[in-house]
Amino acid sequence: MTNSGIPQLNVGLIGGGFMGKAHSLAYAAMPMFFWPAPAIPVRHTIAEVNEGLARTAAERFGFQNATGDWRRVIEDPNIHVVDIATPNNSHAEIAIAAAQAGKHILCEKPLAPTVAEAKAMYDAVRRAGVVHMVAFNYRRTPAVALAKKYIDEGRIGRVLSFRGTYLQDWSADPSGPLSWRFQKAIAGSGTLGDIGTHVVDLARYLVGDISAVNAMMHTYIQERPLQSGGADKLGASDKNASGPKGKVDVDDEVLTLLRFENGAVGSLEATRNAWGRNNYITFEIHGTEGTLFFNYERRDELQVFFNSDPSDARGLRTVYTGPAHPYGEGLWPIPALGIGYGETKIIEAYDFFKAITEGGTVRPNFEDGYKIELIADAIQRSAQQRREVEVEPVTV
Repeated sequence: MTNSGIPQLNVGLIGGGFMGKAHSLAYAAMPMFFWPAPAIPVRHTIAEVNEGLARTAAERFGFQNATGDWRRVIEDPNIHVVDIATPNNSHAEIAIAAAQAGKHILCEKPLAPTVAEAKAMYDAVRRAGVVHMVAFNYRRTPAVALAKKYIDEGRIGRVLSFRGTYLQDWSADPSGPLSWRFQKAIAGSGTLGDIGTHVVDLARYLVGDISAVNAMMHTYIQERPLQSGGADKLGASDKNASGPKGKVDVDDEVLTLLRFENGAVGSLEATRNAWGRNNYITFEIHGTEGTLFFNYERRDELQVFFNSDPSDARGLRTVYTGPAHPYGEGLWPIPALGIGYGETKIIEAYDFFKAITEGGTVRPNFEDGYKIELIADAIQRSAQQRREVEVEPVTV
């Protein structure tokens, strides 16, 4: 407990890579943005694959302790929160152990590489009664939350259609190494799980649950140089590009039509092979009374059209998010002053710790992650069978 009466919660972070950096930044900065904070995250222990990497990560990210064995994080009675920022195939084992130990859990996306593992994780946290969250942080971009507000208020009427994309180019270079993201045994899927599930989460958040899909998936680069180092550097060419290569057994591109349970229709396109696209996440939503358009590369902006606008001012116009909009009280005091990826993680941490201290729930949680894995599974089956496939229901 701090002098201000704010509780302190000790965090055990497992994984010191790109996402470990993003989560560490969020824990350090969250109380600076949202004060009084619901809790002060204490960077207690970080785990990596060996002691040397763990000590380096602890020094870099400001953790008090380091370990080369993630199980020590689970076993430590002083740790309240377990943060899983590891490759996909390790999520289930760590999360289930953390739930059984009574820890609150934040897990990176996708929740798991398979439906069976996602269900096991969801079952474990339900039985344990802990707070659980899956880190689909893009829905916490203020402009995205503003779009949700407009939809819930009926500003664009009944939603008719959703069109979403996530386009990157970091894997378009065939000399990029065969990292874990290109190996089905570790990642579960390729573009679909890595970035396509972000669009699925946005679609569910903004429009509603998806009932059926009709998909195509394709792999453009069939093999890649074997990775010479352990780092997962997106877009980096490997110095051993002329050396031995390994098979890529995941998708490079996914396209799918969507049917929503509420009658809306939609589409999703995701690829990591789109030269010139960096982090091009977009959605356009048409309703009976208006349209919303968002482009993450211009993340402070939401383009809107409302049919109620006067006839001499019709057309898409831009709303710049700021203090008057979702999460604005904790961010910057001037609209369009600018936010970045880090702020979405700060907001994520705020909502997560608020749920812990207030005894509530937070979305997206492991149930959402399980549902998204069911949708991803339907997309893969649809692409294989070349037909529309219904999404399997959640089983408990």
